[in-house]
Amino acid sequence: MGTLGYLDPQYFHSSQLTEKSDVYSFGVVLVELITGEKALSFDRAEAHRNLGVHFLSSMNEGRLLDIVDGRIIDEANVEQLMVVANIASHCLRMKGEERPTMREVAMELEGINTVEKHQWEKVNLSSEETETLLKAPPSSSFSVDGVNRRTMLAGSDILNRISFSLTSGR
Repeated sequence: MGTLGYLDPQYFHSSQLTEKSDVYSFGVVLVELITGEKALSFDRAEAHRNLGVHFLSSMNEGRLLDIVDGRIIDEANVEQLMVVANIASHCLRMKGEERPTMREVAMELEGINTVEKHQWEKVNLSSEETETLLKAPPSSSFSVDGVNRRTMLAGSDILNRISFSLTSGR
């Protein structure tokens, strides 16, 4: 069996878990990363206690940015965030046959990362800027339990921001 909040809704009718059940659970994990909220919360209204339901309702009402964790969003990454949110919403479809496979999800997420890695090619940098970028890779400081940490940033900005929010917990 599975954990409430992550459990495929079809399980309640069929008592069977499938590969698409894993896709649903992964969708919930993506939504946890995007929102910084728990899969099941009694702090939300009864109809929205399940994070998947809360997320899909917010998306359908055009309120996604209202529930996104403020630590991962800025104007520069809204487009990436929307792509990840769209992937999550596909994973959370009620009918398993309408959900993508995990392979398709992985390919979509990798596609975001690949596009982000190559966006620097579109920018015309001076030789001085290029030299500076090559000498000192970008880094970011963040705090975990009051201790400052430094980490290298690589790949998609949104995925890195999500990983930072994981290290800081809820």
